Amino acid sequence: MEEELKCPVCGSLFKDPILLPCSHNVCLACARNITVQTPDGETPVQSRASGSSDYDYLDMDKMSLYSETDSGYGSYTPCQLKSPNGVRVFPPANHHRHCSLTCPLCHRSVSLDERGLRGFPRNRLLEAIVTRYQQNRAASAAAASSSSSVKCQLCDRNPVDAAVMCEQCDVFYCNACQQRCHPSRGPLAKHRLVPPRNQAAGGGAASGGGGGGQQPPATARKPATCLDHEAENFSMYCYSCKAPVCMKCLEEGKHNKHDVKPLAVMWKQHKCALSQALNGVSDKAKDAKEFLVQLKNMLQQIQENGVEFEACLVAQCDSLIEALTRQKAKLLTKVTKEKEYKLKVVRDQITHCTMKLRQTTGMMEYCLEVLKENDPSGFLQISDALIKRVISSQDQWVKGALEPKVGPEFDLTLNTDSLLQTILMLDFCQGKVESGPTVPAAPLLQLEKCCTRNNSATLAWRVIAPPSNPIEGYILELDDGNGGQYREVYVGKETVCTVDGLHFNSSYNARVKAYNGIGVGPYSKTVVLKTSDVAWFTFDPSTAHRDIVLTNENQTVSCNSYDDRVVLGTAAFSKGTHYWEVAIDRYDNHPDPAFGVARINTMKDMMLGKDDKAWAMYVDNNRSWFMHNNSHTNRAEGGITKGSTVGVLLDLTKHTLTFFINKEQHGPTAFESLDGVFVPAVSLNRNVQVTLLTGLEVPKNTKQ
Repeated sequence: MEEELKCPVCGSLFKDPILLPCSHNVCLACARNITVQTPDGETPVQSRASGSSDYDYLDMDKMSLYSETDSGYGSYTPCQLKSPNGVRVFPPANHHRHCSLTCPLCHRSVSLDERGLRGFPRNRLLEAIVTRYQQNRAASAAAASSSSSVKCQLCDRNPVDAAVMCEQCDVFYCNACQQRCHPSRGPLAKHRLVPPRNQAAGGGAASGGGGGGQQPPATARKPATCLDHEAENFSMYCYSCKAPVCMKCLEEGKHNKHDVKPLAVMWKQHKCALSQALNGVSDKAKDAKEFLVQLKNMLQQIQENGVEFEACLVAQCDSLIEALTRQKAKLLTKVTKEKEYKLKVVRDQITHCTMKLRQTTGMMEYCLEVLKENDPSGFLQISDALIKRVISSQDQWVKGALEPKVGPEFDLTLNTDSLLQTILMLDFCQGKVESGPTVPAAPLLQLEKCCTRNNSATLAWRVIAPPSNPIEGYILELDDGNGGQYREVYVGKETVCTVDGLHFNSSYNARVKAYNGIGVGPYSKTVVLKTSDVAWFTFDPSTAHRDIVLTNENQTVSCNSYDDRVVLGTAAFSKGTHYWEVAIDRYDNHPDPAFGVARINTMKDMMLGKDDKAWAMYVDNNRSWFMHNNSHTNRAEGGITKGSTVGVLLDLTKHTLTFFINKEQHGPTAFESLDGVFVPAVSLNRNVQVTLLTGLEVPKNTKQ
């Protein structure tokens, strides 16, 4: 209960408490310290959304405290520091007519009238409770002092008798500990140091005739008087104003139209309502005590279950390690057998080769000795047989005879990927294990199979599902390449998926989840896939006109028709900057091929740029034009010949299209305000053959 009896400003027990309109209490002296002045006609500062009781938000240029001259309530000591309860008290500044007081607990501000702080009722009930509490505490301290004196609470060994006690800290100090731990300076300067309780209580007991710790008799209180009519006692209660009033208040007409009831009747009603409310709080407190007992019992249960669960986990892991050890022994046995087999084969081959080499060496030495003889007739007698023997010996050293039958490498591969992934997936199942089917587990992305090529990404995954709980399909999601929201790109039963049409030079986050008849399972871990910085692509035979002929792995294009035909690239661009070139391999009879970009549904049987779905530059051996929707603009001198290169720069950051001939920009920027998805495009007839060059760096210098 002591916390209810402490002032929120000074932190000590209430002294002369006054009741604020918000129903909170504050000491009269503390109320003077937190009263501020506001300029004429300005409303008091309202409370702010803050959990702090600090008054730092008050504007010191506009507010000040009442001085003793203004208020008539005596002097006080201004302080720049915070009180023990966090309320900052400001020194007096300029004097103004209007003043206000802000509650230190709820921060509601109220303006003071001409009566000042006397306009707030004095909380006589709280004052009486504080007095009774102090008397009871003094009596208890007196009883305790009869058996032992109060000791210092901060002495390490052999505590000595306390010399002082801090009312705010509620700690007893000896002189040495007080100087060391509680100096009278800084933020502790406002704390109140008093003699130990047993000393004060002892004096009270002596003066009381040795009451032996009995509660002193309560002093009779005077009836409360009206604030406006000090000679009148409260006799009625104004239900509209929620305040007791006297008879003169009713006679003066201030409460004429208000609902007024006898004070005793309202007293009984409110005491009854408070008792009923206390009964409800008492029930909640009883439930809270039972809940605390339950929580304390749960601590012991958690300790016991934790030890048991740890032992079970260790046993399961040890069982897995033991099984892995047995399997390791089996695999080592296989490796040993393979090693022994290879060693035996090599040793046998060494023995056989050594024997044959010895025979061959002996025969060679014999033949050399025969060659040294000078007897022709004797030589001819054996030469035929000897020559056949040498040739036969040479045939023994065929190609296969001089190659090892086995290699030093072991033709054994231990596949640990699936086991390693299973180990990495080893985790606790959340919640209790249900007897029926559940949603699938999170799939495992197979990183070794996930890759990107150009602006396409391929992902592969796997998940282990029991036969009783089969998986019906998977949902693959990718973000937008800029860390945005995910979107579904594939729903189906396959475990490998390739996503095309992504942005170049972008990083995509991908994740996958499985689903069955029960529901959708959790997501897999996220994998980051980065597309290529520059585009590598070829011509697309699936969308080209039928007269187009593609060779050189779809990088070289020609045409069977004298009319212009269109062929598109395999890449599509909607973001970034991209550059590619087309090399002129053959150029006969001065045709005018066209180069540029187009939509995927552009016309394929006419020159590029004739419709509104293509943006192109067509060029002959002398000059060129830009064309879109059959509109010809920006004629430029200079053409192409065999061996020339035409470059196309598509900058979707600036939304422009620029052309180059032989590495030099040709004409101004061709097209602006381009937006959407574009594919590289070329139109040509049978007099032209070109080869596509991709993966090139973007030209550094361009002109507008």
